[in-house]
Amino acid sequence: MADLALLPIYFWQITAFIYGLVIGSFLNVYIYRFHTGRSLQGSSHCLSCGKNLRWYELIPLFSYLALRGRCNGCHAYIPSRYWLVELLTAVLFCLTVGAFSNLFLILFSLVVMSVIVVITVYDIAHMVIPDQFVVTMLLLAILQKVYFYVSGSSIENIIYSVLAAMSASAFFYAMWRYSAGKWLGFGDVKLVFPLALLVGYKAVFSMVVLSFWAGAGISLVYIGWQYLEKRGKPHLRFARENITIKSEVPFAPFLIVGFLLTYLWHIDVLMLMQYAL
Repeated sequence: MADLALLPIYFWQITAFIYGLVIGSFLNVYIYRFHTGRSLQGSSHCLSCGKNLRWYELIPLFSYLALRGRCNGCHAYIPSRYWLVELLTAVLFCLTVGAFSNLFLILFSLVVMSVIVVITVYDIAHMVIPDQFVVTMLLLAILQKVYFYVSGSSIENIIYSVLAAMSASAFFYAMWRYSAGKWLGFGDVKLVFPLALLVGYKAVFSMVVLSFWAGAGISLVYIGWQYLEKRGKPHLRFARENITIKSEVPFAPFLIVGFLLTYLWHIDVLMLMQYAL
């Protein structure tokens, strides 16, 4: 498979960042219109006044900054989710290009990044992971394993990855069943299987542990930020209400953080613990 060595890596990262902004803008439309019965081909408009947006108001990220986060017509606040999704997608695209040199794996991973952005934002907004997203991730994981097998990976490695993914899913199922769904949702039980397949059997343990570390760390930081801010609710933020220690929060974003740390950078929790000791 061809590689990207003909041009400097920063060229490809900048290109990926720009494309990520464009794809992130499309993902925003998809997330907003998913399960609403609305076509993706409809024109974009202000959610408050219904004014159709002009081309210069649709430039990813830059239009939001130029308009200072407000509609040019009614001056209502534009949801911050839009520019955050665009920026997140662009950053993930940039990191993906830096993490792989194989062209197939880069293109494949860009699709994976797009799907996990949709899953993350949808789970934060609605506290649910639609089965369509899980099935998409599963199909991508199967495609990856087929590619590895054709490229020379042993069937034993693939079997080990399947067994490790089943073990991770069983662990999450036990937590879901024991807590009656309070610790995590059943969508997380289903999602962890394709994510574990994608990272491979050697990284499944690290992915799960890192997801719990991320959940604890990010939640505490967010709670601390809420306490220090005390200036009312930000305009149309991701979370629908303030988060406390006892709040139920979506776990998929933390699971995806653990996935990214192992999928892109191959972080090994056991090695980290050895260094810490």
